[in-house]
Amino acid sequence: MIALYTAEQVRAAETAARATLRDGTLMQRAATGLGAVCLGLLGRAHGVRVVLLVGAGDNGGDTLYVGAVLAGRGASVRAVLLDPERAHAGGLAALRRAGGRVAGADDAGLDRADLVLDGIVGIGGRGGLRPAAAELAAAAAAGPGLLVAVDLPSGVDADTGAVDGTAFPAQHTVTFGAVKRGLVVGAGRGCAGLVHLVDIGLGPYLPAPDVSQLTDADAAARVEPPSATSDKYTGGVVGVVAGSAAYPGAGVLCTGSALRTRPGLVRYAGTAAEGVRAAWPEAIVTAGRPRDAGRVQAWVVGPGMGTDEEARSVLAEVLAGDVPVVVDADALTLVSQHPELVRDRDRPTLLTPHDREFARLFGDVGPDRVAAARRGAAELGCTVLLKGDATVVADADGTAFVNATGTPWLATAGTGDVLSGIAGALLATQAATGLPTVEAAAVAAHVHGRAGQLAAACGPLIAGDVVRHLPEALGRLFRGGGPAAAVAPGTVGW
Repeated sequence: MIALYTAEQVRAAETAARATLRDGTLMQRAATGLGAVCLGLLGRAHGVRVVLLVGAGDNGGDTLYVGAVLAGRGASVRAVLLDPERAHAGGLAALRRAGGRVAGADDAGLDRADLVLDGIVGIGGRGGLRPAAAELAAAAAAGPGLLVAVDLPSGVDADTGAVDGTAFPAQHTVTFGAVKRGLVVGAGRGCAGLVHLVDIGLGPYLPAPDVSQLTDADAAARVEPPSATSDKYTGGVVGVVAGSAAYPGAGVLCTGSALRTRPGLVRYAGTAAEGVRAAWPEAIVTAGRPRDAGRVQAWVVGPGMGTDEEARSVLAEVLAGDVPVVVDADALTLVSQHPELVRDRDRPTLLTPHDREFARLFGDVGPDRVAAARRGAAELGCTVLLKGDATVVADADGTAFVNATGTPWLATAGTGDVLSGIAGALLATQAATGLPTVEAAAVAAHVHGRAGQLAAACGPLIAGDVVRHLPEALGRLFRGGGPAAAVAPGTVGW
């Protein structure tokens, strides 16, 4: 797993590490690692035109030192100092010794650059870029150069990923010592591009992480494939209450994604039985209420079921049971009206709201999505999967995951129903695997995102495309083949 840290945690680790090292060692390690990544991206240094956007402090120093490395290898390097009086003296001297030079904003050459390094603001920055810096960032984005952020795109909050105004639009971010949360969540995810982690020796000084990101290998290790002794009951039995006469598709999509994920058996007990039976003859369709469906290891309840009194009664019946339950869509609306249905449960419960549903349950999400998901989980004593560009999953104990997979094409009707079915299938295997609910939900988001990437490889997708690509997505995870499409923004280069 990839550990995600706050700026405070990273600064504390840096302070502890510096106490054991010679002055400047961490900065030299960072510059060396950053230079190696830049050279790998460019393929060469000689004759390459590099522009450094340099602010005050250590972030600017890292940028100047790597400029010296590249200049020493034959690159033409110009540095634009946004605060000349506070520029890092050692880094500036190293740049000049290597043949780099200081330039003004007007003659920086951003319109001709091969590489632009953003060292304007580091992890201690707050708020968006100031006007002069914002103009430089816009000019860099309009030019031909490869845009690389040093440690963190300037203007991005290191902890939350929030952007208040303008931020540097990096294509790559080279971050030092630890991955900052703001690189993979919120608006920061879209500003970071592909994230490269450079080890500068902070590992022994970092705390055990409570926020993480799954890799493909992590996800695969948490989905147990069938063995020679498996049968349809040992694979997990999922119950689905979704869809209605008005919205039969929700039942079809939710049932289909559950079938295609992992379980040996899916029991459908909603009011769209005819459509589900026609689409998925593999499902066991029950006419009647959930209690008539037979034994299950987990329920999925809510998509398209309605919010009338009958729907509330069905939800209460499901939540009164003794198995894990995924609560989505219409069921979330009902829980917002009757939170005691979830708060009083002593079995795993997973809520899967998008931002508007979350607001009805817990109030506005706000700029810190990790904190919001944790707040909701603690309030109702459950697990919350907060859907979005970078989905966040949090447990009541504070354990959290930020999802790394997906595509904006998933923002279409029905894909949430698909995610619920995947989550239900994984929760149904808990008895056999012992997988914690928060991890099962994180794997569900990961798999859903990978299937979405595959479905979107040729262009726009619909929810049924995601269902159809689930076997391929899971197969690739088990084989270690990764996605067929490009990685999502804010993805750490594994």
